[in-house]
Amino acid sequence: MSGTAINGIHHVGMSVPSLERARAFYVDLLGMTELGAHGGWRDSAQMDRLTRLQGTAARMMFLAAGNLFLEMFEYSAPPPPPIIHERGVHEYGFTHLCIDVNDTDAIHARLTAAGMDFHCDPISASGVRTVYGRDPFGNVIELQQIVTEDVVKRVPALAGR
Repeated sequence: MSGTAINGIHHVGMSVPSLERARAFYVDLLGMTELGAHGGWRDSAQMDRLTRLQGTAARMMFLAAGNLFLEMFEYSAPPPPPIIHERGVHEYGFTHLCIDVNDTDAIHARLTAAGMDFHCDPISASGVRTVYGRDPFGNVIELQQIVTEDVVKRVPALAGR
């Protein structure tokens, strides 16, 4: 399979209603780094073909934290549907974005004080300290702290952390 192997995930794309609100949450509150200049497009047949939409226009930004990259789009056309703030994690599709942290409780307390909506207080289970919460757009964000080496042994991909 030389030349056809998957190297890993490069980034996750996310559509948001406001890049400014996304920046306030993901950069100012979570501490991600904004990379490069902002871009975007309008009246691009190539982007219409890529997105399988017509008449697209959007602004974008790229964020990073460790090995996580987020590409965020604010579409002005076509108009997006209303946000579903309580989309269930049992529904098909991507259910959450997990962020590896060093202190779940401290970050949970800081984000709670800033107004982030969490499903519950952090819990300990299967060697991790974890909690689910919602970003300003209703997307589920998991804060996860690996607390026992046991988890690394059970999940080989974590061995290089």
